[in-house]
Amino acid sequence: MSELLTKSKEYEQDFLDREFTFRVVTSMEKVFALTKRIRGVSGGTSASKTISILVWLIDYCQVKQERDKLCHVVSESFPHLESGAMLDFKNIMKDRGYWNDNLWHETKHEYTFETGNQLRFMSVDSYGKAHGPRRDVLFVNEANNLEWKIVDQLITRTRETVWLDWNPSEEFWFYTELLNKREDVDFLTLTYLDNEALDQNTIAEIESHKHDRNWWPVYGLGKLGVIESRIYKDWKIIPELPHEAKLVKRGLDFGYTNDPTAIIDIYTYNGGIILDEVAYQTRMLNKDIIDVCKSLEKVTMIADSSEPKSIEEISLAGILIMPAIKGPGSINKGIQKVQSERISVTARSVNTIKEYRNYLFVTDKNGNVTNEPTDRNNHAMDAIRYAINALRSVTQEGAAEKQKVRMQLNRNRAELRSTK
Repeated sequence: MSELLTKSKEYEQDFLDREFTFRVVTSMEKVFALTKRIRGVSGGTSASKTISILVWLIDYCQVKQERDKLCHVVSESFPHLESGAMLDFKNIMKDRGYWNDNLWHETKHEYTFETGNQLRFMSVDSYGKAHGPRRDVLFVNEANNLEWKIVDQLITRTRETVWLDWNPSEEFWFYTELLNKREDVDFLTLTYLDNEALDQNTIAEIESHKHDRNWWPVYGLGKLGVIESRIYKDWKIIPELPHEAKLVKRGLDFGYTNDPTAIIDIYTYNGGIILDEVAYQTRMLNKDIIDVCKSLEKVTMIADSSEPKSIEEISLAGILIMPAIKGPGSINKGIQKVQSERISVTARSVNTIKEYRNYLFVTDKNGNVTNEPTDRNNHAMDAIRYAINALRSVTQEGAAEKQKVRMQLNRNRAELRSTK
C-alpha cells in the first residue's frame, strides 16, 4: 500500500488527530491496486474516480525518489480542468496540509513538490497540442471527450504510467483500441458504493433513479451503456466566442439554495447559435443577478415566468427582462425548437456542457424513452430554451408572441402592485 494511504511515522499522529474532508475509501484502495502501464477507470456518478487518481498522483510526486518527474493532467478544455480536477487537487492538498503557495505556478498551472517532481494541468483539444513535451505520468480526465488520435499521441509521449477515467455512457476508443488489444492495460469499474464518504442524501438521490433503465446501469452501476434518452446531441464545443458573433438574447433560470441560477448568452453566427455561460451558481439574490447583467452588453433577457416578483424587481433596476411564455406542451415545443438549431458552446461554459451531456428524457419502468424531460441537469438547459424560443421576432407569429409577453408582464406588474 502506498505511503499516502498508510502514511509515514512522522505524519501518523497528525492523521490520527485530524478529521479530513477527503477520506480513504474503497475506490481509492482499488485505484492504488492497479499496476499495469495503462489504467482505465470507468465509473458511475459520485464514484470518486478523479479524486482517487489525483491522490495517487500526489503520492507519486511526494515520495518518488527520482527527482524532476513530470506529470500531466489533461482534459478537453482548461475551464473544465479549472472547475474540476485542478480544483480537486488544490482542495486535497490543502485538506491534507500539504499546500504551499510558493510552489504553485499560476501561469503554468503547475505545482512543484519538495521532491522536485512537477504536476501540471493543461488542455489538449487538438492533435497539434498533443505533440508537446514528453512526460513521465499522464492522467486524461473524462477521456471519452477526447479523440483517439489525440490520446494515442499523448500515450506515445508518456514514459511511465497512463491514467484514464470516464463515465461509460457509450462505447468509445478505450473499448475498441485498448481493452483486450494490449496486455499492459488495467480496467476498473467503480460505483457510488465504493465511496463510503458519500452522505445519505446523495446516496438516496442516486438510488431514487433505480427505475430508470437508461440512466441507472451507466450512472448508478458504472456499466457500459448507450444513453438513448439524451435530449440534445451533436453540439459543437468551440475554444472561444468569435468576434463576429452577435448577441441576440440572454436566458435566465432562477435558483437559490440547492438549484443554481443559470444565465446564458445566446449569439448568432454563420447561420448557427452559440451559447456562452455567464453565471451558474447557487444563492444568487436578485441584486446579484442585476449586478451581473449590468456588467454585460445590453440585450433582452428571457426569464422563467414562474417568478414574476423577481422579474419585476430586476426590470425596475433597468434590466431588459421579459417572462418566458409557458403553457400546455411548451417545454416539448421549446426542446424541439432548440433541437432544430445548429448549436455551438464555448469551452468556458463548463456547467452548460455538463448539463448538455446529461440532460435526458425519462425512461419508463419498461425501459421505453418517453417525451418527458427529467427534472435534473436542466438549469442551463431551461435558460437556453427560454431564450432560443424568443428568437421569432421576424414573423407574424413572433410578433404576436412578443405582444403576449408584454401583456403578461403588464399583468404581473399589476398583480404585484395590488399586493403592496
